[in-house]
Amino acid sequence: PSLLACTTSLTRAPGDLRWLPMKRRRFLKTAGLLLTGGLATGAGAVTVARNRNSYYGGPISDHFDGLNFFNPEGKPPKGFVELLKWQLGNGKKKWPAQYPSPFSDKPPATTQGADLRVSFVGHATVLLQIAGKNILTDPVWSERCSPVTWAGPKRVNAPGIDFDDLPKIDTVLLSHNHYDHLDLITLSKLRRRDNPLIITPLGNDRILKDHDSLFQIAVGDWHDRIDLTPDFQITLEPMHHWSARGMGDRRNALWAAFVLQTPAGQIYHVGDTGFHDGINYQAVRKKYGSFRLAILPFGAFEPRDFMRYQHQNPDEAVRGHKLCGAQHTLGHHWGTFPLTNESIEDQLEALDLARQDHGISEHIFRALQPGQVWNVPVHPSTEA
Repeated sequence: PSLLACTTSLTRAPGDLRWLPMKRRRFLKTAGLLLTGGLATGAGAVTVARNRNSYYGGPISDHFDGLNFFNPEGKPPKGFVELLKWQLGNGKKKWPAQYPSPFSDKPPATTQGADLRVSFVGHATVLLQIAGKNILTDPVWSERCSPVTWAGPKRVNAPGIDFDDLPKIDTVLLSHNHYDHLDLITLSKLRRRDNPLIITPLGNDRILKDHDSLFQIAVGDWHDRIDLTPDFQITLEPMHHWSARGMGDRRNALWAAFVLQTPAGQIYHVGDTGFHDGINYQAVRKKYGSFRLAILPFGAFEPRDFMRYQHQNPDEAVRGHKLCGAQHTLGHHWGTFPLTNESIEDQLEALDLARQDHGISEHIFRALQPGQVWNVPVHPSTEA
């Protein structure tokens, strides 16, 4: 029987695969995991009937219904049938097996004063060095973003910083649990070496602790604040996305953006998001004012009818830059893992066009290659 037929049967079951023959059970688990867009692309997921949350139990709120998290006034991700139609279609453009960067970074131990040093590692992984702190976003050093090591999207360039060349990491910002953002192997390596504080939204702490009980974690809901020092705070803010690690945990854990308030300026980091009419960008501008730096995703956006509610495109990313009041923006979530239909060149060409359309200089909204460093100016450039 087809994978679709197996999965259709599964959605009528309570999430227990024991009624299937062993060979079919293994096939369904592996194929379902690899096809599930939420695991690598934030695209779609198998729906499994269930009546409990795998990771979190807490009070009902404006974005938690007692079982699942959701985006207020937002759109849910596409389902498995739509995902299968996309995966079996012919729209994917070929990526090169290798897309090496000419850059490689060996960061200093730290930065002080007004300096803001940003090093692009690849995809959604960025090293921020500011106000004496070293902060990593969604660190992934693994070869694949996948539930298995032998299949799934494989990186086409090496991390821009060799793991052994990383300075001591103080804090990790973990935005959500898709495999291209939450890499348990990398996080455990960081824990053994530096034991950083991992800041992450509700439910993801359970995933982390189930893998490594020694993780140091600060977990929060949207709008919760974590004080690193009296003058360095990190607040979790909404982004329009979703979560899944497998076939039965769709939207069981929360997703979040982060606002960093530091002595050297404010930073707004968004790991993955749909544009959502710019609502979240306008909200953070109203709440915090302008940002010295925004870190915004712009890749993995085609096919548009499938991705639009969960992954913004370059035009929306540039509009988000303007709406949130960023003085400078680093564009990320591009050029490392082949996740969706567009090519690497499509990503860059669309970003060039968006910057031209909105009158934003490439010195203001930048897309770095892995290993490339940006010493972000203190004041906004006049080139925008």
